[in-house]
Amino acid sequence: MYASLVEQKVRERRNAMKLRSFGAQVIYGLIVGLVLGLVARSLGEGSWLAVGVDEVGSAYVSLLKLLVPPLVVTAVVTSIANLRQVTNAARLAWQTLLWFAITALASVTTGIVVGLIINPGVGAGVDAAAAKAPSTVGSWWAFLQGLVPDNILGLSVSLKESSEGALAATPSFNVLQLLLMSIAFGIAAIKVGKPAEPVLAFAESFLAIIQKVLWWIIRLAPIGTAALIAHAVAEYGWGSLGSLGKFVIAIYIGLALVIGVIYPLVLKFNGLSITQFFRKIWPVTSLGFVTRSSMGVMPVTEQTAEKELGVPRSYASFAVPLGATTKMDGCAAVYPAVAAIFVAQFYGVDLNITDYLLIVFVSVIGSAATAGTTGATVMLTLTLSTLGLPLEGVGLLLAVEPIVDMGRTAVNVTGQALIPLVVSKREGILETDTFAAPKKEPALVS
Repeated sequence: MYASLVEQKVRERRNAMKLRSFGAQVIYGLIVGLVLGLVARSLGEGSWLAVGVDEVGSAYVSLLKLLVPPLVVTAVVTSIANLRQVTNAARLAWQTLLWFAITALASVTTGIVVGLIINPGVGAGVDAAAAKAPSTVGSWWAFLQGLVPDNILGLSVSLKESSEGALAATPSFNVLQLLLMSIAFGIAAIKVGKPAEPVLAFAESFLAIIQKVLWWIIRLAPIGTAALIAHAVAEYGWGSLGSLGKFVIAIYIGLALVIGVIYPLVLKFNGLSITQFFRKIWPVTSLGFVTRSSMGVMPVTEQTAEKELGVPRSYASFAVPLGATTKMDGCAAVYPAVAAIFVAQFYGVDLNITDYLLIVFVSVIGSAATAGTTGATVMLTLTLSTLGLPLEGVGLLLAVEPIVDMGRTAVNVTGQALIPLVVSKREGILETDTFAAPKKEPALVS
């Protein structure tokens, strides 16, 4: 009798903890955001609520992006020092790229099959006047240009004139450049030897501080989630779907197959628990969905890979930033495949087997070519130009860009955590006890 009462109390306590868990808080944020978005939409464009959720959501994404440069630099430099103890560093890099390509191949094939079955461009009522070429176009030279740093911090500043005539400067950074420079500095520190030990000690200490600040920001995720989803509902709603609803459905079916079929098959093939992976990766996937930014979510992805999935820090700090720039199964595989088929059908261009093979080639190899200017639109322009399809077709899809971008980014960030996990398992460096352990509450490091 007493034992059964104790078991009941333990179950009640466990259920209460689940309701208060970080993952549950994010779900609450989604629900609250949906309600706030509907209210803001009913109040009309420019209402105090619509402006408020937009400002809060943008501020949260900015906070996450703020930590990306110092996190990449300190984590990579520290990891290079730790890699002295790893004998298969080159093999890890090769396996990472190989599995990037394998999952990209499966994803783009899925996108092509879905596009051919649904035929999103057949009978689309979108106005041809909406067709226009984008200002930024992907090219194979962009990858090489993106590797060459413009300055030691990999920073750039874009100027934009406001409606009042004032110039606004927006700084940005190239993570691929930061990654390469950090690797170079780390290797140089090792070669220098003892005189560089204070630098390595400082990098390790600074990394610990960044992770603490990062945790404080991550704890705000439920608030950020509510604001971001509210803004999405208030801004776009369902009205913008219009004649492109068929295209949106095709995209989301393709994304669902990738995250719900292909990724579980990869996990199963490598002897990893499907349930355990998705339970622990949920904060990353949900944040990717609402923030629409792989870069913004990258610090959370790296923390989750290390603290929840058991990927060694020395490897995660290399694989996750690399994946955030070049591993995009949503933006660079499913989306360009379905979108290219849509544009071809809209303009009445028949695609043959060679064209489909080119789509596969661009998706598997071409995502690296847009690393300097990563984005689904840039990736689509690279695909269309390779196939000889009119770039003006990009303008036809801009109306639903924010809606499909949410799903694309969720798949992107999930895949960016999946590959380091798989490679760690295959190379025997995965901390299996960490992966098998129950999900920490609150999630990630405190």
